Amino acid sequence: MRRVVNAVRGKSVADAMGILHYQPHAASKPVEKTIQSAVYNMIDQYPDERIDEEGLVIREIRVDEGPRFKRFRPAARGRAAPYKKRLSHLTVVIATVDEVEEDAATA
Repeated sequence: MRRVVNAVRGKSVADAMGILHYQPHAASKPVEKTIQSAVYNMIDQYPDERIDEEGLVIREIRVDEGPRFKRFRPAARGRAAPYKKRLSHLTVVIATVDEVEEDAATA
C-alpha cells in the first residue's frame, strides 16, 4: 500500500485520482476511495464556502500499521501452519492550494 501512497503524495486531488485509477495495484482502489471520502468530508465541513475540487491538494497521506489477525492454513501431514493477516490504517489530509502555500512560506 505504501508504494501506491507514495505515488500520490503532494499531488492535487485530480492528478491523484487519475494516477490511482490506472494503477494496476490492488491497494489503489481503497486509497482512491479514501481520498474521495476526504474531499467530501471537507465539502461537508464547510457548507457556506464554495470549495473547488480542482484546487485541493493532498497535504498529508500516511499508512500506519493496523491490527493483525492470527489465522491457520492447512499444511502437509494434517498439520496447521500459522500466518498473520495484516491490516493498515490510512490517513489522508486534504488542503487548498492557498493553505499549502502559506505553510511553505512560514516554514
